[in-house]
This record gives sequence, C-alpha cells and structure tokens, in this order.
Amino acid sequence: MKKLLCVLICLLTLGSCSEYQKVLKKEDIGAKYRVAEELYKEGKYKKALRLFEQVVPQYRGKPQAERVMYYYADTYYQLEDYYLAGYQFERFVKSYPNSQKKEEAAYKGAKSYYYLSPRFSLDQTETTKALEKLQVYINTYPESENLKEANDLVAELRVKKEKKAYEIAKQYHHRENYKVAITAFDNYLVDYPGSPFREKVLYYKLESEYLLAIGSYESLVKGRLETAQGYYNNYKKYYKSDSEYAKKAEELGEDIKTRLEQYK
Repeated sequence: MKKLLCVLICLLTLGSCSEYQKVLKKEDIGAKYRVAEELYKEGKYKKALRLFEQVVPQYRGKPQAERVMYYYADTYYQLEDYYLAGYQFERFVKSYPNSQKKEEAAYKGAKSYYYLSPRFSLDQTETTKALEKLQVYINTYPESENLKEANDLVAELRVKKEKKAYEIAKQYHHRENYKVAITAFDNYLVDYPGSPFREKVLYYKLESEYLLAIGSYESLVKGRLETAQGYYNNYKKYYKSDSEYAKKAEELGEDIKTRLEQYK
C-alpha cells in the first residue's frame, strides 16, 4: 500500500508539473493568470511568479490589472525578495490610490525596506530609507491596526542607527584619537538626545577628555583637566552611583580632582 501510495503521488506530481509546463508555454493569458492565482493561493510562489511575469504586461490598463499587480507584488514579498517587493508595492499604491488593498500594500512595501536594513555594523543607508517609508505609513494611517508594530519597527531601526553612530565615535576613542572622539560624542548627543547609549557616550566623552589632558603638553593639562571635570559633573548630574559606568566615572573624577589640586 505504501508503494502504491508513493506511485500515485509521483504520478499526480508529474501530471501537475506537465500541466504547469503546458500553461507556461501557452499563449492563452487568461489561462496563465488563472493558474498563477491558484498557485499563489496554494503557496507555490516560485511557480506563480513565472506566470505572473508573463501575465502582468498583458493586463496593464485592464480591469483585472489591480488584482494582478497586487498578487505580483505580494509574490515577491512571500519569496522574501524585498527589493522587488518594496518597488512593486510602491507602484501599486501609486497606480491604484482608491484600492481596498492600498493600506496593506503600503505597509508591506514599508516593511520590505525594514527587512532590507542590515546589521548595525554595516552601512545604514537602507535603514534610513526604511525609517522614512515606515514614518510615511504611520503618518498616513494613524488609526491602522498595524500602527503598534510599525512604531516598534521604527524604534528598532532608530536604535540600530544610534548604535552605529555610537560605535563609530567609540572607535575614535579606542584609537586614541581623543579630539575627534569628543567631537563625535558631542554630535551624537545633539542627534540622539534620548538614546539608550547616552550614559556610555557621556562616560566615554569624559574619559576621552581625561586621557587627552594627561597626555598633553604641560601648558595644556590644567585647562583640559578642568574641562574633564565639567564632563564628570555633567555625567553625575544624570547618572547616580548605581549606574553602569558610575564606579569608573567616580575613579576618574577623584583622579582629576587630585591632579587639579596640584595647581593650587
């Protein structure tokens, strides 16, 4: 029975494959579209895509075009080809502004760009684009059922960009390029005032100024230590003794105080 069942499955598979090949080679666009839609609904997206690619140019300007274009864009989305999915969903939204599928297409299009965002250590151009697309969606559909998820995606992408900027600034610090590091940390605080990396930035800015000071010519040490002391006071204003970098900051603060007392 098991062998018979296997044989029947193989025959059915071969039959359906051969039927698909026939439709693929036919000139009948209506038949291609019907099979493409069936395959799409069955989750056989790769096969459906081959047919949709043949069908789409033939349906432009026809009443069925809206339905075909949505399936076409969503097929790319289901196949995780997010470059083409984002592009095709954008085309759909522009071409069919009154479509019932407009909001869904807009969200999937924006989400496609989210999926294209790389890990934080790489170039964040795609992340910036994803943020723009998601923000447009949020502004356009403030009552959407997707609003919470969209806001969560935006928050995640923002943290990714903030982490990238923080790591760049910290690299200058670790390479002992302290002046550039301090400037980078200052710019970071302006660009991302509410960042989860804010405490780290304030600490490393303090440490950069401290290390710059003790490695300077004698004529520059006092002024730079006073600047570092100001950074320490600023850190203490926002972060208490139980904070992540409080102990290290306290040690720097004590050493700065001791060194400055020598100038009295």
